[in-house]
Amino acid sequence: QLQLVESGGGLVQPGGSLRLSCAVSGRTLDYYAIGWFRQAPGKEREGVSCIRLSTGSTNYADSVKGRFTISRDNAKNTVYLQMNSLKPEDTAVYYCAFSLRCGGQVRSWGQGTQVTISS
Repeated sequence: QLQLVESGGGLVQPGGSLRLSCAVSGRTLDYYAIGWFRQAPGKEREGVSCIRLSTGSTNYADSVKGRFTISRDNAKNTVYLQMNSLKPEDTAVYYCAFSLRCGGQVRSWGQGTQVTISS
């Protein structure tokens, strides 16, 4: 069974950086997609970024374009989300998720990692 485990969250000041990791076990990553989502208190979960693992093609929400970068290391079965120039409105629980394609139905979620941006 596919399992996803996020790590790397924490508390940083505005303008700071964090790198989230999503370690995937139980399945070879090569032919699928991994997305990052986030949910802030009182708000719906939203998509942040996605990467198609076979091609490396990526997409981003407008709110994070130019600040966040998604990448993968297929040898390590890990997907990363590098987050720079963080803003208070980036505060949320961040989840990674597995699907057959970006924008497709999520087949499995990680447990989430808290990211808090505050001075």
